[in-house]
Amino acid sequence: MRIEESEGVSASRKHLVFAYYVTGHGFGHATRVVEVVRNLILAGHDVHVVTGAPDFVFTSEIQSPRLFIRKVLLDCGAVQADALTVDRLASLEKYSETAVIPRESILATEVEWLNSIKADLVVSDVVPVACRAAAEAGIRSVCVTNFSWDFIYAEYVMAAGNHHRSIVWQIAEDYSHCEFLIRLPGYCPMPAFRDVIDVPLVVRRLHKSRKEIRKELAIEEDVKVVILNFGGQPSGWKLKEEFLPPGWLCLVCGASDTQELPPNFIKLAKDAYTPDVMAASDCMLGKIGYGTVSEALAYKLPFVFVRRDYFNEEPFLRNMLEYYQGGVEMIRRDLLTGHWKPYLERAISLKPCYEGGINGGEVAAHIIQETAIGKNYASDKLSGARRLRDAIVLGYQLQRAPGRDILVPEWYANAANELSKSTGSSTVSAAEGGHLMSSYIEDFEILHGDLQGLPDTMSFLKSMAELDAINEYEKNSEKRQMRERKAAAGLFNWEEDIYVARAPGRLDVMGGIADYSGSLVLQLPTREACHVAVQRNDPNKHKLWKHAQERQNTKGQQPTPVLQIVSYGSELSNRGPTFDMDLSDFIEDGQPIPYEKAKKYFAQDPSQKWAAYVAGTILVLMKELGVRFEDSISMLVSSAVPEGKGVSSSASVEVASMSAIAAAHGLSISPRDIALLSQKVENHIVGAPCGVMDQMTSACGEANKLLAMVCQPAEVIGLVEIPNHIRFWGIDSGIRHSVGGADYGSVRIGAFMGRKIIKSLASDVVSKSSDFSNGFVHDELEDDGVALLEAEASLDYLCNLAPHRYEALYAKMLPETLLGQEFLNRYIDHSDPVTSIDTNRKYVVRAPAKHPIYENFRVKNFKALLTSTTSDDQLTALGELLYQCHYSYSACGLGTDGTDRLVRMVQEMQHSSKSKSEGGTLYGAKITGGGSGGTVCVIGRNSLCSSQQILEVQQKYKVATGYLPFIFEGSSPGAGKFGYLRIRRR
Repeated sequence: MRIEESEGVSASRKHLVFAYYVTGHGFGHATRVVEVVRNLILAGHDVHVVTGAPDFVFTSEIQSPRLFIRKVLLDCGAVQADALTVDRLASLEKYSETAVIPRESILATEVEWLNSIKADLVVSDVVPVACRAAAEAGIRSVCVTNFSWDFIYAEYVMAAGNHHRSIVWQIAEDYSHCEFLIRLPGYCPMPAFRDVIDVPLVVRRLHKSRKEIRKELAIEEDVKVVILNFGGQPSGWKLKEEFLPPGWLCLVCGASDTQELPPNFIKLAKDAYTPDVMAASDCMLGKIGYGTVSEALAYKLPFVFVRRDYFNEEPFLRNMLEYYQGGVEMIRRDLLTGHWKPYLERAISLKPCYEGGINGGEVAAHIIQETAIGKNYASDKLSGARRLRDAIVLGYQLQRAPGRDILVPEWYANAANELSKSTGSSTVSAAEGGHLMSSYIEDFEILHGDLQGLPDTMSFLKSMAELDAINEYEKNSEKRQMRERKAAAGLFNWEEDIYVARAPGRLDVMGGIADYSGSLVLQLPTREACHVAVQRNDPNKHKLWKHAQERQNTKGQQPTPVLQIVSYGSELSNRGPTFDMDLSDFIEDGQPIPYEKAKKYFAQDPSQKWAAYVAGTILVLMKELGVRFEDSISMLVSSAVPEGKGVSSSASVEVASMSAIAAAHGLSISPRDIALLSQKVENHIVGAPCGVMDQMTSACGEANKLLAMVCQPAEVIGLVEIPNHIRFWGIDSGIRHSVGGADYGSVRIGAFMGRKIIKSLASDVVSKSSDFSNGFVHDELEDDGVALLEAEASLDYLCNLAPHRYEALYAKMLPETLLGQEFLNRYIDHSDPVTSIDTNRKYVVRAPAKHPIYENFRVKNFKALLTSTTSDDQLTALGELLYQCHYSYSACGLGTDGTDRLVRMVQEMQHSSKSKSEGGTLYGAKITGGGSGGTVCVIGRNSLCSSQQILEVQQKYKVATGYLPFIFEGSSPGAGKFGYLRIRRR
């Protein structure tokens, strides 16, 4: 189009030159840049756009000699296998190739180019290195965006391993050179930016009316039209005529030239102007991105969306879309199989209500122009209040204020855990507990079981009772929680029995990652727990969600058993709040499907992968116990065990789900067997290589007692009373932990490699195949020595090797590190059924092998000390064992800055003159569970002074990092001790 001088930003008296860098991730960034650039050119300025996007994205909207396009790609964004699938490792590797390896050359080139065009200001959306290049060229820079790449790559680093952390560090450092951020609606936390200016939505203008577009496409006004807008299509996907309701048409964006479409699908030209087509449609089906969401809101177009995996921008945009009543979520499975009808019909019933500004392009252009002229929008402070609030949401803050630690975060947490609103576990007062007690008595008749005075169970029953008052709840609740509540409201038949189970998380006091090597472990059940409610329903009477009903109708079959699950708290983890499946999906040729097939089934849609922890219990019962499920099943999952903090949130969900399913189907399963079956869910269906101590504690633990268990494989040897003068706390570091992460798995593999090497060395000596020149020191072998070596040659668990034997014979023989391929060439396999060796990866071996051997020794001493005479020496020794365990984790590569900082703070508190004068209060601390973040366990005196010192540590950590830690204290019974409730609505 022709640019009219009277439009847009008022003309500046000074002619300016702007360099505008655009990220290489998709067209969405380029399309919003168009609006800002258009307004800058209208004001009489030159704009040099640095982009990898096609020219037509800019020239179809801007026809001006003041627009200069330079085709250079300086970042890669997220690498996508197809429209819905992000390859996290490939994204990090591609970014390294694109922006890290050639970094020095890029900076030199960009500095020279910026000086050559005499740029007055650099604008970035949102290329990190552009900010650094501007700084080196002595030019001011600003960013315009709703997210930053350090935030997006955070989760990728967590999955790919610590060796990729430097990418996030460098990106955050680059952004810190930016003067301020022009922040768009639907934004993510972005603490790397020092100052922020918020602007309205940036959207492209309409060129033609709905009537004109429909006339061009020969579509009658009364025909329902959906625009399919995925920026490409999921791989292997073939559109079919029956995907659409009768009489509907679908306009397809991004179809290939060779793709054949059914008669009710219309292929749009590649350069079709999408805003006009959107405005001519009745709804849109696509993936969430800034461009699609902003323009759907601006033009009040209902949006049926399918979640993308591993793109952290999405939940923030989704919340904005749903807040303005413009979105309907479609399950990926229904997208690919063509069950579109219920979603499209729901979409056209929506009334999107966004009434905010849509002139963000004009506003941003004005700010950019004024900044280039010389106006100072940035504050004098290096760390503003807004930036601090964002950092608290993330759990991190770049420290740049004088006198403060310089700490670039290891990675940013994925979800907006609103921990700034809470300093620890929720509590219920006696008065509140009495109210809840009377309330649940009024609401439910308890036919079996006992609440045992647990306030969280009372609260859970109260929340269930409120489900039929959903309309009143809707008036007083956040909209983002409503989808969960609405789905749960129709889940149960209130005239039938409901079974409720409860399972706590666990605080790893001693043992940790040594569990898979056969160690003794000591574990404390947490006060926080997961509740699961289960109801069986006759398939003929089961009330199905519309899309599930449509799926059965399409198959033309009689009602068959269906599983429907609602999970509360889904938005905090960017997962779908509901899951459903036909239970027949678990059957193939009359037999339960293999675990590997189930793993792939749940992994196909990452937003619903969480359901593997819950639904997986059903398959395990089918395969291991031969259970057949003839009824439909409804499940409500509500967990107060925080995710990603190393306190076994996954085990609590598995154990509670397994227990509730068993109770509802009259299965008598011991707590120990519940734990072992739950571990199979996590190992074989979820695919996380955890040991069994988490599930055993959740199932077999008792309140305020340490569960003592030898993990060979899972023998509970008793419950250890915690002396009255001793207390344990957990302090969350804010760094998200995952046993499915690369670092935990690689350490486990290293330990199993070490065991295999030790067995081989011992076997060589026994068979006298060694010439004894390999480092062993031998006199003539005695019979007892031969017996020991024979036992070590068939070593089942590393923890059965005594530390002195390890040091005397094997410590110097184990390699520090070993390449996967080299190990396999020499030893064939590492004999671990739940992990696989990457042939191209170098594994640390010696430290992971040494850790469980010494940890088992430490745990035995810890257990013995707990029963020794009360003294300061007793507490000092117990604390020292925790410290030793912590530093052994670090030697394995499982430490983090956050957990190390918390341990140092406890040490400083312990050795302070004030603490010594008061007889000492805190005595030791250690990282817990799988390491790589999560929670630190602290031991101290059971006193008011100790509790005050824990709060001091909490506040000091907040001052140092901007993150207020969650404190775990107290305990509660395991699932076995709780049993189950059978309830019915009065």
